[in-house]
Amino acid sequence: MTAFVPKIVTTIREGYSLATFRADAAAGATVAVVALPLAMALGIASGASPDKGLITAIVAGFLVSALGGSRVQIGGPTGAFVVVVFTVIARHGYDGLILATLLAGIILIAAGYARLGALIRFIPYTVVTGFTAGIAVIIASSQIRDFLGLDMAAVPADFVPKWLAYVGAIRTIDAPTVAVGMAALAIILMLKRIAPRVPAFLVAVVLASIVVVASGAHVATIGSRFPAMPSGIAMPAFPVWTLAKLQAVLPSAFTIAFLAGVEALLSAVVADGMIGSRHRSNQELVAQGVANIASALFGGLPATGAIARTATAIKAGARTPVAGMLHAVFVLLFVVFGGRLMAFVPMAALAAILFVVAWGMSEKERFVGLLRMPNGDRAVLLLTFGLTVLVDLTVAIGVGVTLAALLFMARMSETVAITGPDDDALTERGTLPDGVEMFRIDGPFFFGVAAGLMDTYRRLGSVPRVLILRLEQVPMLDASGVAAIAELLRRADAMHTRVILCGLSPQPTAMLARARLGSMVSTATYAEALVQARAMSASG
Repeated sequence: MTAFVPKIVTTIREGYSLATFRADAAAGATVAVVALPLAMALGIASGASPDKGLITAIVAGFLVSALGGSRVQIGGPTGAFVVVVFTVIARHGYDGLILATLLAGIILIAAGYARLGALIRFIPYTVVTGFTAGIAVIIASSQIRDFLGLDMAAVPADFVPKWLAYVGAIRTIDAPTVAVGMAALAIILMLKRIAPRVPAFLVAVVLASIVVVASGAHVATIGSRFPAMPSGIAMPAFPVWTLAKLQAVLPSAFTIAFLAGVEALLSAVVADGMIGSRHRSNQELVAQGVANIASALFGGLPATGAIARTATAIKAGARTPVAGMLHAVFVLLFVVFGGRLMAFVPMAALAAILFVVAWGMSEKERFVGLLRMPNGDRAVLLLTFGLTVLVDLTVAIGVGVTLAALLFMARMSETVAITGPDDDALTERGTLPDGVEMFRIDGPFFFGVAAGLMDTYRRLGSVPRVLILRLEQVPMLDASGVAAIAELLRRADAMHTRVILCGLSPQPTAMLARARLGSMVSTATYAEALVQARAMSASG
């Protein structure tokens, strides 16, 4: 049962020294410095407030590390949730988001104990790239007002109305706000280029705040936008809910769970590659579920493993999950003792941070690379991207995965060969006795190719006395394949043709047994099938 043992238990059993603690503490402090401004920015971008992002970094960040299946996973709010969180808050209020996050946590725990962690790797690459790039576009577009200082009472949630509103307010651009935003953006980009180890986000926020306070510039800050910001963490509370509200937020809960699972396990894989470890995917899903439930109870946002913060922790020397736990503690200390300083942070500086985050999420090289793939892959990529930006993330994921699955089925069906009596490739034709015909299926026999069997059967010039159906190269049979074989048996029986199935593998054998098709003649080898066919044909 090591699949459900948190990695921290493993690391303690291996021996935890003072030197390891020092390394973890240094890494935890480093990643906390990165997480502080990012959590605030993501809280605002999600349609909530900065303190919600910080609560998520503290509560979920601690539990993801304490209970997770990865040695150095760092949890917290991420850009992947911005779109769905903003939408849920707009439609159902913040209580609706809390309820959706709670349900997502339960779904993740159930997925972990159902051992679905390994299935995440089957999510199509084109779908993940498409919706990630779409989220990046939405994050960047949501920050235009704060970066330019536009005088707008509210920003529409949908992409096209949002840009129409920006165009309508273009005359209200505020020069001091633009200057602060551009300066913060320049600092971030410069530090990432010449001093990548320096916490660029924090430096940009601190310098921008100092300049605004010292100059007395009238620009929007966290304090002016959120005057009632709490300076601590509230006690956990369960949201008020009704059955109707639960049903309304359930689709969003599945989307949150999907995003949390995908990003957490992708982050764990990246971490494994950097430190030469191996994560426990199912335990990671359980930890993500517990972390999301706890975050919701404390009033936080959805959380998952953060790839960039995890990589930062590793580069800073993190060795065990203690680094992630200490990162959460350091963020908590800031909220308790320095929370009031958040009021001086300019909104334009946080917008600059989110522009950089969005650019990193866009993965432009991968996106452009996928555009060079075949038409089907391009269609999945662009459709998922377009639906994410213009419609809804839940719809985009559902349509993208469905289209990718159909595309895969179509391609699989092209690789499956059903050889009939009039095919030139049938080299065994000369060995068949009079009155005997033979079909051979090569490849998985699923719904995408089931119709091909009946098409081949209809091409028979005359009605044979015996038909051999060779299935040695069929590793898998689904319900549609069973139905096709059942229909073949029915039509053959109506024409007084005997059918012999030969070379059945274990899975097809089990599927046909479940179908209870009645008495079937089957043989282990083709040679045995020929012997039986000769006897049947001779007996008429």
